[in-house]
Amino acid sequence: MLCFTRRTALLCSAPLPCSALPLDFVILLPIVPVYQSLKQYLCRAISKGSVAPHFIAESSHQKDFFLCFCYTLLSLPTGSVTDSSLAYVAKKKSSGTDSGEENMSKKDLALHQAIDQITSAFGKGAIMWLGRSQGHRDVPVVSTGSLDLDMALGTGGLPKGRVVEVYGPEASGKTTLALHVIAEAQKNGGYCAFVDAEHALDPALAESIGVDTNNLLLSQPDCAEQALSLVDTLIRSGSVDVVVVDSVAALVPKTELDGEMGDAHIALQARLMSQALRKLSHSLSLSQTILLFINQIRAKVATFGFGGPTEVTSGGNALKFYASVRLNIRRIGLVKKGEETIGSQIAVKIVKNKHAPPFKTAQFELEFGKGICRSSELFELGLKHKLIRKSGGSYYSFNGKAFNGKSNLKSYLTENKSVANDLEMELKRLMGTDASKEQEAGDSSQSDFPEESVTPEASSEEDLGAIIEVVQQEENSHCVKSW
Repeated sequence: MLCFTRRTALLCSAPLPCSALPLDFVILLPIVPVYQSLKQYLCRAISKGSVAPHFIAESSHQKDFFLCFCYTLLSLPTGSVTDSSLAYVAKKKSSGTDSGEENMSKKDLALHQAIDQITSAFGKGAIMWLGRSQGHRDVPVVSTGSLDLDMALGTGGLPKGRVVEVYGPEASGKTTLALHVIAEAQKNGGYCAFVDAEHALDPALAESIGVDTNNLLLSQPDCAEQALSLVDTLIRSGSVDVVVVDSVAALVPKTELDGEMGDAHIALQARLMSQALRKLSHSLSLSQTILLFINQIRAKVATFGFGGPTEVTSGGNALKFYASVRLNIRRIGLVKKGEETIGSQIAVKIVKNKHAPPFKTAQFELEFGKGICRSSELFELGLKHKLIRKSGGSYYSFNGKAFNGKSNLKSYLTENKSVANDLEMELKRLMGTDASKEQEAGDSSQSDFPEESVTPEASSEEDLGAIIEVVQQEENSHCVKSW
């Protein structure tokens, strides 16, 4: 592949100083299995004087190495080369003898041949260098609707293109949390689907939470095979941002439906889930769809009294392995207004997290018929991070004002959306700063050594002469013609 750039020093394994290359054109030829042919052609040109060496630089920034031929092309139509320059960037051998360097070169060539064979057999993108193909980038996420839970997840929400499991006892807010995720995805213009295997979705609750039911796909499948097949179809379409399956325990295999009451179907659902997740995992990564499974828990009688776990989730162990995030949601208290119970206090423990440290806990209030109470969450987090101060007794000071009681301050935040948004942004900044400080403290405790930086160094003319002398002894005109 040839790349022409006017008055540019192309960056290869290491930065090449532009001031050292007063060139009109730069030609980049990546190392391929014909590397030896290219080297022989180049060195013969140097030895004959048709190409003048500019400098030789070495670098160990990359694990493969490149040849960068820099010519001054005064006349492209005729292809004449005069007053030429050369920049040869090769891999620097950190240690070892001459024989070790030769073996390393053969190893690199064999690796590139293998990569070329894989690419030709399976197509472009079948294998790639991780850091060079994508680079470091943040994981795209969808908010859960809870600021505390988003920050506890470490990425700001649930990761796209992954499997998420939300499990817990009955009436703990599993479906409500899933509907909040759908509402947040719809706010960003995404399409969502809800697979209601329990046949119990309340449209009024979904609308009160903020879900646009007119743009929500709903399916109430007859059996597990039908549910998982339509989930696979939606994900492969690449047009759906969130798919919620409510719930795993309600996915009944067709064999069980056709059978009689009392028939034993050992691990039938677990095998079906394992097969489905094997197929879906690749499609999810390509479509960037969040597949959220709601799951129930069952008592594990065999471990009572022996210190083991007393609860287990439905559907076998496959979902535990394929899920990138697992959330254990529980009701830890009630929210009362006088004698009336108006909601539940919810705690969510991040049991598994592949993108940030797990086992963090978030808390928020769920109002019956409304979902997560944003004003209560902002109040508690603001009080924790000292953006809201308790003046004494039941008085609180915030934004230059005094409020008598928590309910008055919550009402103020509910009525003033702009103030609540500003408070949320400040909390995100503070909570993100605290998380980064914890990570830096952990990194510094692991190692106090500074990072090493490698800069390119110019080789001597003796090294270039040695290369030319070796190549002159290996005449191979066929290689030159093939190049």
